Amino acid sequence: MACIEFDIRADAPPDAIREALLDFSERRPELWPGLPADQYEVYEVGEAWAEIREGYRGPIWVRERYEWSAGQVRFTVVDSGFARPGSYVVVEIEPAPGGGSTLHITWVRWGKGLFGKVFVGLMVLTRGAAIRRSFTMGLARMAATNAAR
Repeated sequence: MACIEFDIRADAPPDAIREALLDFSERRPELWPGLPADQYEVYEVGEAWAEIREGYRGPIWVRERYEWSAGQVRFTVVDSGFARPGSYVVVEIEPAPGGGSTLHITWVRWGKGLFGKVFVGLMVLTRGAAIRRSFTMGLARMAATNAAR
């Protein structure tokens, strides 16, 4: 099991970040630039949960069940090309002093097969650099969109 934890500071308020994390519309790939539109699929959306497929190319994809409550969004692997079911990510969103938000992200993955074990190992070796970059790119896009309004 690999567990990576880190914090990211964002200019957007908690509600805006939560809204972007839970936007399961066709706009999702626009909001999160690391998500190619052809790799995104929505299976079902409920009141406080959704099941979607997202990822990149090749085996780097996940079908996840998103569940949310006040201040927290959790996505758990149902199926994946690289991670075993039950692996998860938790994003806790808090107001930051002086405005904006602080995100505390906990990324827990169990590698599936040789590729998955190597991929998850690389995430640990880089202390989640690619994961952090993916979140940071989405938050930067959100800030640019809000500034243009």
